[in-house]
Amino acid sequence: MTGAPTRRTPGTPCWVSLMVHDLAATQDFYRALFGWTFGPGPRQLGPYVLAHLDGRVVAGIGELPHGRHLPVAWTTYLASDDADVSAEQIRACGGTVGVGPLDSGSAGRMVIASDTTGAVFGVWQGRDHVGAESAGQPGTPVWNELLTQETAVAKFYGAVFGHEAEAVTTTDHDCQTLHLDGRPVAMIHGLGGALDRDRGPHWMTYFETTGADVAARRVTELGGRVVGPPRDASMGRIATVEDPEGAVFSLVTSAP
Repeated sequence: MTGAPTRRTPGTPCWVSLMVHDLAATQDFYRALFGWTFGPGPRQLGPYVLAHLDGRVVAGIGELPHGRHLPVAWTTYLASDDADVSAEQIRACGGTVGVGPLDSGSAGRMVIASDTTGAVFGVWQGRDHVGAESAGQPGTPVWNELLTQETAVAKFYGAVFGHEAEAVTTTDHDCQTLHLDGRPVAMIHGLGGALDRDRGPHWMTYFETTGADVAARRVTELGGRVVGPPRDASMGRIATVEDPEGAVFSLVTSAP
């Protein structure tokens, strides 16, 4: 890790991580797509690497135990000052704690949980490693959204992390932005019946690109698939894609 640790406001998306079946092949895909390089990460949960861009850590990828045929998905982690307290609050507010709290070496302490709709997310109490060290440049995670049936789940995140929800006016969906200290940190999209039934409620990670159209084509060239073709949105030009193992994420060329 480079630079001195900096505390993240609790509830702020601070890290994204992916667990896959073929770690080597997944590294090849993201190396070719985003220009990431990889170095060793905490190994308490098995093989795990840290993705770097220009010398800064931007994401993590681990390998699932052999024979564990679990869904492959990017997981958004929300910052916490105390992962154990956050786990207790998650349970008290109707969520489920699936993993942890447990230490990830000296890097920090983590929890994997699901909210009241079943959407999986992580909690990260940073120590030596407080989260992604770079954002805003191509190849870095720049935004996180919860795709679910109804935005009422905002009450859960408000109770656990202190998010304040603000309704967003759109023509097609119910949306709420989650704020901390008056700053937008994430969004909830209530898609109703339009939510993908196979995936169910889930968090979506957006990665910055220099051109969403070109990046989407590159995804297919590398063995992935375009789920939602490039389109213009309020935040910029967006495409939704999946990697060769089926992990879905979005590419965005941010609006100027």
